[in-house]
Amino acid sequence: MTKLLPDRSRFAEIDTWVFDLDNTLYPQTADLWPKIDARITLFMMRLFGLDAISLRALQKHYYRQYGTTLRGLMTEHGIDAEAYLSYVHDIDRSSLAHNHSLAEAIAALPGRKLILTNGSRHHAIETAKQLGIDHVFEDIFDIIAAEFIAKPDEGAYMRFFEKLKIEPKRAAIFEDIDRNLVVPHKRGMTTVLVLPSHDEGPEREEWEIATGDEPHVDFVTDDLVEFLEGLSGA
Repeated sequence: MTKLLPDRSRFAEIDTWVFDLDNTLYPQTADLWPKIDARITLFMMRLFGLDAISLRALQKHYYRQYGTTLRGLMTEHGIDAEAYLSYVHDIDRSSLAHNHSLAEAIAALPGRKLILTNGSRHHAIETAKQLGIDHVFEDIFDIIAAEFIAKPDEGAYMRFFEKLKIEPKRAAIFEDIDRNLVVPHKRGMTTVLVLPSHDEGPEREEWEIATGDEPHVDFVTDDLVEFLEGLSGA
């Protein structure tokens, strides 16, 4: 399903292509995010000693309130952010296959290609390497570069624009979470929501589920490669 096949004229002035990492550059049916999610729960279990049900509720509360569980733990409990990131991203990525078609489709786009993630730079590099797409990106802007201000907070994007010298009106962003497109759309970026194929994907709360009809979503696709190839005319 692609709501609005890419209208190339809408992308004619785009010279910066920004991609979220988790559940965007790899399929939402992959097992990476469930592994990270489980590691987050284990980290909190060691920290609080609560039962799994209580921890999951607290984890989701922080995620909804602060954009990431990490930000909630930093704000309310002063945890060591780098220790947290190292722990939760210590996962096996071998289930991800190289995606040569995605690498070629991104490489064919004119201009800069960047990753913007609420995860760590190390996690982004290792995941991109596993996918075989690390060579197509100029840079990665992670949660540390954002000074631990996470998407969808406007401050995360403003730091991103400033540090990497980005003109939002000449940039497109690809995301799997629609609320992370609100600020980019407001700032003039062309927004693309990447949905799971065949209604399959990571576990989501009802408030997280998007349809693609939201006013801050310009385009929506469940096939990122097809969408990008449509832009380049491949």
